[in-house]
Amino acid sequence: MTEFIPVLTEEEIEKLVAGVARKISDDCKGQDLILIGVLKGAFIFLSDLCRHLKIPVNVDFVQASSYGCGTSTSGNIKLNKGIDIDIRGRNVLIVEDIVDSGLTLSYLYEHIKNCGAKTVKICTLIDKRERRETDIHVDYACYVADKGFLVGYGLDYAENYRELPGIFHLKL
Repeated sequence: MTEFIPVLTEEEIEKLVAGVARKISDDCKGQDLILIGVLKGAFIFLSDLCRHLKIPVNVDFVQASSYGCGTSTSGNIKLNKGIDIDIRGRNVLIVEDIVDSGLTLSYLYEHIKNCGAKTVKICTLIDKRERRETDIHVDYACYVADKGFLVGYGLDYAENYRELPGIFHLKL
């Protein structure tokens, strides 16, 4: 039987997102900033983050996958959708739902750097270091999770549970 153990409420998420948006707004004031959301998981977080930012931004999306329908990464990264905006010479903030193994984000970071971005920083809703396999630096994290497979607020299990307003540890 599937069990959902609460990790973050809707209200807690709102406060965390607002806080990281203030920090990004302060750090990036006066910069030309492009947010690159990682589909599908980051779309809800990116939407809320944009509304809290106090600086102008451009938005685009990439889609990469490494999980399929499982709970652990396959290690094989596939870029399903590339960047449409010209990022050469511009400051980019990758917006991710969760940094787990770090493999997908490391791949995307290098891909975006190779596209000619001036700077590349990383913002994630959840920084989960339990299964980290790379030495990826997260510049902005709303929440650090110790362990567990998390769903809700965009995070999914086999394309399910993204719509949950809070974040839950999923026990199968």
